[in-house]
Amino acid sequence: MTVDDVVAQCLAKPGAEETYPWGEAELVVKVGGKAFAFIGLTEGTIGLKCGVDADAASEWRARYPDDITISDYIGRYGWNRVAIGGTVPDDDMLELIDTSYEAIVAKLPKSRRP
Repeated sequence: MTVDDVVAQCLAKPGAEETYPWGEAELVVKVGGKAFAFIGLTEGTIGLKCGVDADAASEWRARYPDDITISDYIGRYGWNRVAIGGTVPDDDMLELIDTSYEAIVAKLPKSRRP
């Protein structure tokens, strides 16, 4: 997958919003006002919620140690940083995006869910 493919996949989710809170180098995709993807447009990475905590998200890091690392600052909450275009197959990348989106939507109040 390319960065453009990842962006398109994230923005195709129901209720997805495109935001640039830190400038044009990083796209934050939100649903219901909460981030579910941090896309580094220039570095070719995406930060995703991969589990309830760092231990739960470690399964993905163990599977793809060269391309999935714990996210800075928010990794303890289950967020991983995934290299786009690396060894992570497209099906797994799509699963990671879906899982992150679903985890964030599940935590939203019903009134803010798409």
